[in-house]
Amino acid sequence: MPTTAFRRFPRLHAPFPGLFNPADAGATPLPTLGAPPWQTNAVLALWLTLAGNVPLWQKVLSVGGSGAWTLWMTMAALVASVNFALLSLITWPRGYRWIASLLVLAAAANTHFMRTYGVVIDPSMMANVLNTDAREVADLLTPALPVTLVLVAGPALWWIWLRPLRPRRTWQRLWRNTGAVSLGLSLAVASGVAGYQGLASLMRNHKAVRYMINPINTVYAVGALAAERVPTSARAIEPVGEDARLGASYAEQARPPLLVLVIGETARAENFGLNGYIRQTTPVLAQWQRDKGLVNFPDVSACGTNTEVSVPCIFSPLTREQGGNRKPVHENLLDVLQRAGLAVLWLDNQSGCKGVCARVPTVSTRQLTDVRWCRDGECHDEIMLEGLEERLAALDPQRRERGVVLVMHQMGSHGPAYFKRTPADAKPFGPECVSQTLSDCRVEEVRNAYDNTIAYTDRFLGRTLTWLEAQSGQYDTGMIYLSDHGESLGENGLYLHGLPYAVAPEQQLKVPMVAWLSRGMQRRTGVEPRCLQGRASQALSHDHLFHSVLGLMDVKTQVHDRRLDIFSWCAPGGML
Repeated sequence: MPTTAFRRFPRLHAPFPGLFNPADAGATPLPTLGAPPWQTNAVLALWLTLAGNVPLWQKVLSVGGSGAWTLWMTMAALVASVNFALLSLITWPRGYRWIASLLVLAAAANTHFMRTYGVVIDPSMMANVLNTDAREVADLLTPALPVTLVLVAGPALWWIWLRPLRPRRTWQRLWRNTGAVSLGLSLAVASGVAGYQGLASLMRNHKAVRYMINPINTVYAVGALAAERVPTSARAIEPVGEDARLGASYAEQARPPLLVLVIGETARAENFGLNGYIRQTTPVLAQWQRDKGLVNFPDVSACGTNTEVSVPCIFSPLTREQGGNRKPVHENLLDVLQRAGLAVLWLDNQSGCKGVCARVPTVSTRQLTDVRWCRDGECHDEIMLEGLEERLAALDPQRRERGVVLVMHQMGSHGPAYFKRTPADAKPFGPECVSQTLSDCRVEEVRNAYDNTIAYTDRFLGRTLTWLEAQSGQYDTGMIYLSDHGESLGENGLYLHGLPYAVAPEQQLKVPMVAWLSRGMQRRTGVEPRCLQGRASQALSHDHLFHSVLGLMDVKTQVHDRRLDIFSWCAPGGML
C-alpha cells in the first residue's frame, strides 16, 4: 500500500511511524490531530466495566434476586461513570498510556484471581501482593492467567496505544480533564441515587462486593496502603518493655528454660483432628494429649486473614482492637525477651518474618539443599529440626544459660499448591489435587491435599515434641503451636485466604493452637496441664500470645497483662 494511503488515516499511523511502511522508518512523524480523549476514555471505561468486571457481575446477578438485572444495569452505569472519571483524571500526554495500561493489566489480573480463588482486592490483599516472593508467585502462575490477560487486557491495550491523545495546551487540558471528571462523577452520583435502594441493600448484605470493582479496588487499595505505610515507615520503632527483667525463677535455676514457638501457616481449626474433625488429621498430637499432657485450645481467632497482618500481630504488644493488625510501630515480643537477657532465635521456612525478627538472630532455610527435605528451592518443614543443637550452641552463651526462645516459622499448609507442602511418605489422604487451579479439582481432592498438610504438621510437631523431651536433661522445655490464619477450601466459591476481616468466613479466622510443658517447666512455672485443660475451651485469640509467653518465661515488665496470659490462670496466685 502506498505511503499516501496512510495520510488519510493519521490516527492509526502516528503512534507507529515506519511500522506499516518501511520507507517511513526514521522519517519525521506526520502531523496528527489525535483522538478526542473523551472518546478514548469512554470506550475504555465501558470495556473495563464489562470485560474487566466479570466476577463482579457474576456476584451481582447471583445475589440480586428478582431485581438482579435492574441492579446490574444500575451498578454498571455507576462503575462505568467512575471508571470514566478516573481515566479522565490521568489524561495527560506524558503518562496517560502507561498509567492506563497498568490499570487495565491490574483489572485483568484481578479478574483472574477473583474468578479462580474468590479473593477480593483490599489493602490487606494488596500488602500480600507487594510482599509475595518468587516461590509464592510460581504457585499462582497457572495457564489460565495469560489467557485472561490476553482476553481482558489485550483489546484495551490495543485501543490505548493505537490512539494518540489530541494535543492541547496545558490549561486547555486541565480545563477539559476537570470537565470530564466532573461529568463522570455526576453520572455516578445520578446512577447511585436512581438505584439507591438496591445498591444500599447489596453493599449492606454483601460487603465484599465493594472490593470487587475493577480497577477502582486496586487504586483504593494502593492509596489506603500508602496512607498507612508511608507515615509509619519514616518513624523509628518505639521500644516496648524497657523495664523487662527476668523473674525470681532464674535466681537458682537448675536448668534454663527452652520454649519453642511454632508459627503455623494457613492451618484452619476446622480441619484439626483434635478439634473433632471427621478425619483424624492429628494422631500424633492426640497421643501426646492422652499420655503427656498436651493441651488443645479449640476456640482461637486470628488477628488477620493473611500472613502480612497476622504474624506481626501475633507478636505485637497491642491487641487487634488497639491496632495490632496495622503496620507495627512498636517493638515486639522477641525484642522484650531479648532485652530481658534471654537468647532468641528465629528459624524460617517461609517467605520471611514480616519484620518481627529484624532485631534478633535469624536463620532461613532458603539456601539449604538437603536432598531429604529440599527440592526446587523449597524445603519441607522437618528441615528445621536438622542440626538444632548446633544452632542453639551458636547462640550467645551467657544468654543461652539464662534461657532460650526458639521460633520456627512453618511453610505449613500454604496454598494453592498444597500437594507441594508434603513429602511423598506423608500423604495419608488421596487422591489429592495436584493443580494450583483449585477450582479445576474435585472438592474431595482439594480437601485431601489440604488435610495431608495438616497431617504433616502433626508429624512435624510430634518430632519437635520428641526433640524437646530429649533436651529435658539440659533444659526445662515447652512448646506452643499457633497458626497465623485459616483457609477457604471452596466453601461458597472461596479459596485460599485474605478476605477483609469483617466479611471473612470462620474458615479463614479460626486457627488451631496447642501447648505442651515438660515436667520441669511445670515445676518451674507451677502450671499444671489439668488446670489448663479445664480452661482450654475459653475463647482466645492471637492477642493472648504476647502476654502468655512473657508469663511462661517469667519476664517481668509493666507491659505484661495477666488478663491475657493464659498460663496465669493456672499459676500460683493466678487469675482463677
